[in-house]
Order: sequence, then structure tokens, then C-alpha cells
Amino acid sequence: MENKDISRDSTNNTQNTQDHIKTLEGTAAVKKLKDLATSAENCFFCTNIKTGLPLSVRPMSVLQVDDAGNLWFMSQNDSNKNAEIAKDPFTHLFFQENKNSGFLNIYGITEIITDQAKIDELWNPLLKVWFQGGKDDLKISLLKVEPTNVYYWDTKHGEAIAFIKMAASIITGKTMDDSVEGNLEF
Repeated sequence: MENKDISRDSTNNTQNTQDHIKTLEGTAAVKKLKDLATSAENCFFCTNIKTGLPLSVRPMSVLQVDDAGNLWFMSQNDSNKNAEIAKDPFTHLFFQENKNSGFLNIYGITEIITDQAKIDELWNPLLKVWFQGGKDDLKISLLKVEPTNVYYWDTKHGEAIAFIKMAASIITGKTMDDSVEGNLEF
């Protein structure tokens, strides 16, 4: 069995793992989660994951990542998604910020909430596409995902530097990986 402390998943990576594996904790973890989740246009929101049946997947947009690291979504209270969450609150979310970096794998427990004050806080006019009654639509519910396990993949210095390092790697034939990955612990 490979020791993950000295070897990464990629078999062609010749750089030291310790330079690329970085667990973030507390406020740094919440900041990374907010940055990646809110800059991604949407995520794959997976439910029905514990039943042994094929899981249910749909694209959704996060409305907020709060200071505790909870992710907030809006959903119709009579949707299949809400029915599945009511039976099995375990959910899995996959975010992709762009094609080369900014990935999140989030496993969590989802709670269905109907707090009007929180709905008012999260409401924006574009949501009227799904909720014709506006923020007072009786079909609105909120989904609060409390992460229990979060893993991220990103670049250390931003996409521009990563691109330059990739181009230099091609020219020199030397691995110049600018990636960083690890757990986010709240």
C-alpha cells in the first residue's frame, strides 16, 4: 500500500507530495470553500446516495456559504430532491470552478428549512424563474448542507501562474506542477 504522505495519486508526478498536500482548517478552510463554491457557476447536487439505487444528480447553484461553512440552496418543497432528502439527508456535492482548477468534493448532511427570514436574505430576482410567486412563493424551501467531509484541488498561485508553469513544463520537459489539494476542516 502506498504512503499518501510521500506519493500523490498521479503516477507521473515527480514533485514532492508535501509541497502539494495542504489541509486547511478553521477560517482558512471556510474561506477556500467560499471562494471555490461561490465562483463555480453551479454544482452537481447528489441525493439518494445511501439507498443502493442509482443516485440522483442535478445541477444547482449555491446561494451562500455561511461563516460556519454551511452551503445554502433554494428548492421547491414538493420536488423529488426534497422527498429524497427527507428520506435520506446524506448528500454529495461536486463543484468545478474552471476546467483546470477549483474543484470541491463535499459530503454532507442536508436539512430542509422554511425560515422566511433566511429566504428573504438569500432571495434575488433571478430566482423568480423557478418561483413565480417571488420570495413569498409557498413552494420555496431552503436546503442547508452541513459539510462532514470536504476535499479540494486548486492552484497555489492562481490560474495565470499555473498556465505559465504548464507551458514551461512542456518546453523544458520538467514537471512544474502548481497544484495544491487537501482536506478542508471546519
